[in-house]
Amino acid sequence: MASNAAAPFWRSAGMTYITYSNICANLVRNCLKEPYKTEALTREKVHFSVSKWTEGKPEKPTIRSDTPED
Repeated sequence: MASNAAAPFWRSAGMTYITYSNICANLVRNCLKEPYKTEALTREKVHFSVSKWTEGKPEKPTIRSDTPED
């Protein structure tokens, strides 16, 4: 069983796991050789749905498309 005394280094650095994961994925994509690098960079775009909740009911969802910043 792992010790809970030490926090993960990404948490100690003040970032979330998602931020850490995105940084690692970006480093791996940039290390690839062509044509794999361009192919991987095209899959970098993210699509997701955001729905606000008011009074216990969801409002109409909004579709968002974001690309990671350089």
